[in-house]
Amino acid sequence: MAAFFVMGFVDLVGTITNFVKEDFNLSDSVAKMFPAMTFFWFFILSVPSGMLVNRIGRRRTVVLSLVITSLALLAPVFGYTFPVMVVSFSLLGIGNTLIQVSINPLISNLISDSKLASTMTFGQFVKAISSFLGPIAATWASVYFGDWKLLFPVFMIVSILAALWLGTTKIEEEKESGDGLSFFSCLKLLGNGVILLSFLAIMCHVGIDVGINTTAPEIMKEYFGMSREDAGFASSVYFLFRLTGCLVGTFALSRYPVKTFFSVSVVLMLIAFAGLITFHSKEAVYTFIAFIGLGNSNIFPVVVSQLLLRIPDRKNEISGLMIMGLIGGSVFPLLMGKVSDMMGTQTGSLIVLGTAVLYLLFFAGKIKKAARQK
Repeated sequence: MAAFFVMGFVDLVGTITNFVKEDFNLSDSVAKMFPAMTFFWFFILSVPSGMLVNRIGRRRTVVLSLVITSLALLAPVFGYTFPVMVVSFSLLGIGNTLIQVSINPLISNLISDSKLASTMTFGQFVKAISSFLGPIAATWASVYFGDWKLLFPVFMIVSILAALWLGTTKIEEEKESGDGLSFFSCLKLLGNGVILLSFLAIMCHVGIDVGINTTAPEIMKEYFGMSREDAGFASSVYFLFRLTGCLVGTFALSRYPVKTFFSVSVVLMLIAFAGLITFHSKEAVYTFIAFIGLGNSNIFPVVVSQLLLRIPDRKNEISGLMIMGLIGGSVFPLLMGKVSDMMGTQTGSLIVLGTAVLYLLFFAGKIKKAARQK
């Protein structure tokens, strides 16, 4: 669970991006390159990370990811420059790729099959707590100590403690063969229409997650002239309701049809993005950001679980491919930056994210169709 908490540090990229943008006087398109370079590594390293797990084991891979995350947070402590931040964001992406690939299989060594799903869900809940605290920590450090960068050493200490704790814990792991798992074997699966649609859905989900995290504070500054410290609260609102959505999903998905729950979630986000473009009162903006947090909280588990149930004989390759889909966190911020710079307003970013929601609405129809056929 401590490792799951550290996994949530990747969501710091949204908060950090807004501070870095202001500190270095960057354009929106250049600033959004930071989350792009972070999530780019998911596409490059997801399959190699799976091979590394097969070679050195799950526990060691998680420990390695925690060490790399610690280095990512250490770099800005010694020098806060543009090149250093590029390195920091890249290391954060590399470390998070490793932990995303290895943490759930490691949990399976510790928990019985009957409790595995609930434990993984609880892990996502812990991760969401970390994501929620990130913007608050940055704002608190900025207001009370005059330096938002103090969050780096604090979060670094947490990463080091988690690495030492897990590193000294003995865990018996079953051996797995990595035969047949390769970058190209995963890409070949995209020839399957269902897998391709699911891959794009994951890209859209992560794009919305990273995109609203980076854009919400910018919206508050543009609409209401807030300081960056006050504007950062908008990201905390998103993560708070994403956290709430994880809890709701834990119970709702066991009681209601998946297709219905997924459709309601997407429609909630569609209403929210339309509302953010149309209504500019503080209460409305915070409400719509909360809607997005609720709606986007359970997209990933629904898409992945439906795919694994439909194609159970290719689980390893499908899992690797879905982690590669996190590249959406790189693609969408770049598109958002270009469009918002072109339009001169954050409405451009909202339009890009709204397009992602429209795709998920289309995908919801495919879930219904598959369910009827089944």
